Amino acid sequence: MLPETMKTVEMREPGKPEVLEVGERPVPEPAPSEVLIRVTATGVNGPDLVQRRGHYPPPKGASDLLGLEVSGEVAAVGDSVSGWAVGDAICGLTNGGGYAEYVAVDATHCLPIPKGMDTTDAAGICETYFTVWSNLFLDRPPAPKDLLLVHGGAGGIGSTAIQLGRALDCRVFTTCTGKDDIDYVTKLGAERAIDFKTEDFVPIVREAGGANLILDIIGGDYVARNIKAAHADARIVQLAFNGGSKMEIDLMPVMLKRLTYTGSTLRSRPDTFKTRVAQDLLEKVWPLLAEGTVGTYTHKVFPFEEAAAAHALMESATHRGKILLRP
Repeated sequence: MLPETMKTVEMREPGKPEVLEVGERPVPEPAPSEVLIRVTATGVNGPDLVQRRGHYPPPKGASDLLGLEVSGEVAAVGDSVSGWAVGDAICGLTNGGGYAEYVAVDATHCLPIPKGMDTTDAAGICETYFTVWSNLFLDRPPAPKDLLLVHGGAGGIGSTAIQLGRALDCRVFTTCTGKDDIDYVTKLGAERAIDFKTEDFVPIVREAGGANLILDIIGGDYVARNIKAAHADARIVQLAFNGGSKMEIDLMPVMLKRLTYTGSTLRSRPDTFKTRVAQDLLEKVWPLLAEGTVGTYTHKVFPFEEAAAAHALMESATHRGKILLRP
């Protein structure tokens, strides 16, 4: 028997982390194509912070609650769902609604929790693995020893990109700062950790031959510097603009080097695309998770009552790996 109501994390209004507070709502009914997940934990991600500030509204028809990934167990299944049963251990990518005790999720955007992985930790895999895989590697297998430059290597996206890059035989360089971060990303498989406070990544990467693939979450002056650090025919993928999205740059090197500069947000992509990413991950990445070749690293788990503290920690950029919330 399902309860009628559930605990949630609500946003009183757009603003700082302090606008988050515990609330209560009716338990959602799954649509025919959805599963209802009893949430064990939910991930805290960059888009949650942007939505909390009032700049990233949910897609039409999606929950207004924050939360783009969850783990837990199947509590109910929609009439047209196959392959899932009540009680199954599950993790999933949501369009919102993860900051709750229950969330309805498209069944084809869900995956089994990898063998041997803790259910709480599994809350931190979907958003980063869907994002990194779809932007860097889906239908684009890297050549052996391609140089992958990952900015923000100690965060959730960066940690995932480093591991997947190494698993696919890339040379991985990454930017971070401080001994603890450098030790962390080195253990993940980074060949070279560049302390951005004391080193300039551009000459370091150019001396190594130039980057064939760059993943950037910074923006700002990094945009022009990425272009300088890129090898001919490189691809630069922009996933966030923590350093600003407006800048003046010289685009001539983009033409001369035949660079591809692209970016995306996962949440607004069609459901069919997310289904294809899920299927590709299940086939190519979930075995790597099960065998421990790649993984997820949980920095800290907060209760729903401390969601504001979780967001403050995320904004401080002092975490390594994933920040999670538990009901």
